[in-house]
Amino acid sequence: MTKSELIQRIAELNPHLYHRDVERIVSTIFEEIGGALSRGDRVELRGFGAFSVKQRDARIGRNPRTGEAVEVDEKHIPFFKTGKLLRDRLNSGS
Repeated sequence: MTKSELIQRIAELNPHLYHRDVERIVSTIFEEIGGALSRGDRVELRGFGAFSVKQRDARIGRNPRTGEAVEVDEKHIPFFKTGKLLRDRLNSGS
């Protein structure tokens, strides 16, 4: 599901809301999650899952084309861990 499909679905389920308001709500939620992660905070949505940031240390990698050793800088990556309710729903087949 894309962001625009999510907005459309929420708008269909809530006909009392204007489409532009639904767009603003969804965008605000994503911005707040992104902002929290960029500050190093954890975002937990009960029953759905938790977003966090993991750190990958600097290392020496290899250029696959030439085999030459290259330095790979330290980086931070987003990480998502599913919640129990979502995991159970996925594994129940419904």
